[in-house]
Amino acid sequence: MDIKDMQNLIRFVAKAGVSEVKYKTKDFEINIKTPLAGSESVSYIPQQQMYQQAPAQQQQNFDAPKAENASAEKSSTEEDSKYITIKSPMIGTFYRKPSPDKDLFVNVGDSVTPEKVVCVIEAMKLFNQIEAEVSGKIVKILVDDASPVEYDQPLFLVDPS
Repeated sequence: MDIKDMQNLIRFVAKAGVSEVKYKTKDFEINIKTPLAGSESVSYIPQQQMYQQAPAQQQQNFDAPKAENASAEKSSTEEDSKYITIKSPMIGTFYRKPSPDKDLFVNVGDSVTPEKVVCVIEAMKLFNQIEAEVSGKIVKILVDDASPVEYDQPLFLVDPS
């Protein structure tokens, strides 16, 4: 089984919503465990809020920054929507270099092609090269080097133009 087959199997298990899959041959064995869909619980503990009515002038000052922040978030989201996101195909540890003494795969502003390797994700002591799968220019790197990543987590933003 090559890396592409493993990635496809992981994607299939994640989308199928099963909690565990075991695949065994005479050469190797692979176990994939995921949380069951819908089994994650979210707890909400209401907190008592005590506040006083502020004078009208002070309340206007508090409302103004909120409006500015909302418009800034909206424009940021609109800007990001024109970019293509390169996402993690697996759970593991994200590395920007092939080894500590080598150069980075890509930097912001670098051009990429579909077969260009942009990073490595280590999973179960295997270093999996992740290809861009799109053409364009790297606009933003969303993950720090040597940090853990989840399946389908955004890694890079690419400007396709």
